[in-house]
Amino acid sequence: MMRALLLALFFPTAAFAFEPVTDRDTFLAIVTGKRLTGNGVGLIVSDGGAITGRAFGFKVTGGWTWEGPFFCRTLDSAIRSFPRNCQTVAVQGDVVRFQADQGTGDVADLTLR
Repeated sequence: MMRALLLALFFPTAAFAFEPVTDRDTFLAIVTGKRLTGNGVGLIVSDGGAITGRAFGFKVTGGWTWEGPFFCRTLDSAIRSFPRNCQTVAVQGDVVRFQADQGTGDVADLTLR
């Protein structure tokens, strides 16, 4: 146990690296039946292409498709609409990382519940 702790402390990237998700089936295996939560957000991504939930107390709806290695989504809420954006997806344990603009933009880490 002590050895594992020391390895994690000295080599955190190797021990806890995010693994890329590059296909729809793998993505669905990760998120189906779960809720993505974090920073005032709680979303459900359905296998039929819908996104529903709440963000900062407001209802959120949207849609998604998988295109090549990217998760492409649109979102709408009472206070803001988010235009279509294709994102990379990676997973580390129960955390799913979405990085906007095909992996060159902002990062959102959401926890699976």
